[in-house]
Amino acid sequence: MKELLRSNDPTIIAFATALLSGEDIACFQMDVNMSVLEGGIGIFPRRLMVRTDEHELAVRVMTDNEIPLGL
Repeated sequence: MKELLRSNDPTIIAFATALLSGEDIACFQMDVNMSVLEGGIGIFPRRLMVRTDEHELAVRVMTDNEIPLGL
């Protein structure tokens, strides 16, 4: 798996996940449970991972929809 997106904004992660799902690109959210350690203040960004062979297509989907990758 390869990192596609990093963001503190859960709405961007949700939107990106929906776009990728619409293109049949599997993705996985990492660091979702970090809020337990940080006290829920949102300082640790969440990461969205995709398969390595689908990474280029996923980057194109994000750029076409003007989603900042935050890398």
